[in-house]
Amino acid sequence: MGELCVLVDADACPVKDEIYRVAERHAVPVSVVSNSPFRVPVGPLISRVVVSEGFDAADDWIAERADGWSVVVTADILLADRCVKAGATVLAPTGKAFTQASIGGAVATRAIMADLRAGADGIQGGPPPFAKADRSRFLQALDTALVRMKRVG
Repeated sequence: MGELCVLVDADACPVKDEIYRVAERHAVPVSVVSNSPFRVPVGPLISRVVVSEGFDAADDWIAERADGWSVVVTADILLADRCVKAGATVLAPTGKAFTQASIGGAVATRAIMADLRAGADGIQGGPPPFAKADRSRFLQALDTALVRMKRVG
């Protein structure tokens, strides 16, 4: 049996405080992964991992460790794809779960949107602003995932 953990793609993650609270309640270790150092709470369950500034270094670190005992938190669809394929539970900061059934469509949509933005002047893109409801959905999704995984273990 592996060890349950939360791996956070932290550079642009708006729900780090929520992750810390839920993980502490469940006594699950958290690795906060980024290209540059920033503050994390001091505690035995939270570790800060600063990787090199190489392209995708944080993604590579997370993907190499993601497995069936990991909850990965990321908004990066390509990282989500790698982690889903490794068997991890993957959540976006909005609480949306990336699954085997949904990741292919998400990757395809990302590629289409990138092509549209690259080929047309003036097209603005990106996700809608992060909302209070997103934070609430994320809290519920993370708690549900950890409870489910603890039961399996």
